[in-house]
Amino acid sequence: MRIVGGSLGGRVLRAPAGAATRPTSEKVRQAIFNILPACDGAEVLDVFAGSGALGIEALSRGAAHATFFETAKPALAAVRGNLAELALEDRATVLVGDAVSLAARPRIAPAAPWRLVFIDPPYRSDLAVRAALALPPANLAPEAVIVIEHDRRNAPPDELGSLLRTDERRYGDTLVSFYRVRT
Repeated sequence: MRIVGGSLGGRVLRAPAGAATRPTSEKVRQAIFNILPACDGAEVLDVFAGSGALGIEALSRGAAHATFFETAKPALAAVRGNLAELALEDRATVLVGDAVSLAARPRIAPAAPWRLVFIDPPYRSDLAVRAALALPPANLAPEAVIVIEHDRRNAPPDELGSLLRTDERRYGDTLVSFYRVRT
């Protein structure tokens, strides 16, 4: 698995061992970042971080800082190892714990409010909806984009509290939904 674009494009990312983590494919990451506005200077949140591929991709493309939520020990080792190997530790915060509980905390990290939020939970669960609904509006920048990766059988609704789905794309069995804060 490699970083697709930006200053670190082509560099290798390590994924946690085992089948518990399903990293976002290079093809899907490229598609997501082709749709998103520029990352320059963005504060980013990577919920259910796994290898950290989405947040690291944003850092490679100019994001100022990324916060990663993860609880699984193999995934924590992978994201921390990737950040260290790529010399990104000074632009990242890794928080350990339940992603939904962490998301619900007001001003949990110095990098909030976030302009980009990636939510990529284990498939066949309601965790994406729960994490998105838990995000306090004060933790989201007015122009925030929330990206939820999910399988086609567990699509989140068009509205998640103050968030409205603005786009949805399909890549095989993977769907990506884009949300914005209702204005």
